[in-house]
Amino acid sequence: QLQLVESGGGLVQPGGSLRLSCAASGFTLGSYTIGWFRQAPGKEREGVSCITKTGNSTQYKDSVKGRFTISRDIAKNTVYRNMNNLKPEDTAVYYCAARRGLIATMTTLAYEYWGQGTQVTVSS
Repeated sequence: QLQLVESGGGLVQPGGSLRLSCAASGFTLGSYTIGWFRQAPGKEREGVSCITKTGNSTQYKDSVKGRFTISRDIAKNTVYRNMNNLKPEDTAVYYCAARRGLIATMTTLAYEYWGQGTQVTVSS
C-alpha cells in the first residue's frame, strides 16, 4: 500500500527554521515526482515546491524562493523540505504528495497520493 507520512512540523518563532520530512512506503521515491503543498485556515491548498522523479528539476513558489529548499534521500526513501527565515504567513498544514508524471508541477490536481499533513505555526 502506497503511503506518505509527513513529520517535523511544530511551533517556531518568526525568522526560525524547520525541516519537514516526507517518508514514503509501498513505492520508491525515485519513480515519482514529489510535491510539497500547504493549506492555511480559510484558504485553498497551494503548491510550495516539487522535485521530479529524476531529482534534477525543482520548482518553488515565488514567496518561498531563497528560504525553502527541497531535497531527497533515495536510500531513506524520504523527501525533505528545509524552511528558513520563516514568516507568520507560512503558517499552514503542510502536505507532501506524489505523482507518476515526470513533469514538475505544483498543481494539486496533478497529484495522486497524499500524506496526512503536518502543522507548521510561525508565531512569537
